[in-house]
Amino acid sequence: MDGDRAVRWTLACGVAGPILFTIVFTIDGALRAGYDPATTPISELLLGDAGWLESAAFVTSGLLIVAFAFGLRVALREGRGARWGPILIGVTGLGLAVAGILLPDPAFGYPPGTPGGPPQSPASWHSTVHALAAFAIFGALPVAAIILSRRFRSARSSPWSLYSLASGVAMLVAFVSYIVGTRGGDGVGLIPGWLERLSVVVGFLWIAALAANLLRTSAPSPGGSAART
Repeated sequence: MDGDRAVRWTLACGVAGPILFTIVFTIDGALRAGYDPATTPISELLLGDAGWLESAAFVTSGLLIVAFAFGLRVALREGRGARWGPILIGVTGLGLAVAGILLPDPAFGYPPGTPGGPPQSPASWHSTVHALAAFAIFGALPVAAIILSRRFRSARSSPWSLYSLASGVAMLVAFVSYIVGTRGGDGVGLIPGWLERLSVVVGFLWIAALAANLLRTSAPSPGGSAART
């Protein structure tokens, strides 16, 4: 019973972490003076006098997602995606926590007075590690969703299979579009900030929905009899 309770707590972390992160960056981005969420990446909120708030959200949410990954591994038990799905979600959470500790360089006009466009070269070491952590997030999470979509398809759970596949593909498309939109120097694209937010919201909503579904059904092994990937 204690083990079951611990697993349910870690699954609940999968609901709390993504929602906490989304709420904080949405409100902070809307209220921060001199910050434009349409053109500026979420990570730039880590800078400035109020950057500590965003840093706390990055680290706390990241650790909650890592905890969820452990619970998900136990809940899935065996079958397709039972190993790599949780590992990739854990990488996502770890990347988020690292990104919240090692800050990006000023860019995209924030903090106020910073030139528009991508960071100036050469980048600082901590900004380089921050960027690598971000790529880990936007690479690992879509792949996790796509891998688990195969699990749900094997379990004949078509709605979850389609939702997981669509979420993974949409996150990748939005992120690639965001990267393309940030390569224009001072004439940066009109909405790269929204594209990045779209990618994050789609992926993190999928994590929260997956965790909530496992909590609700109390049947933590969808597709458990399917072949392991």
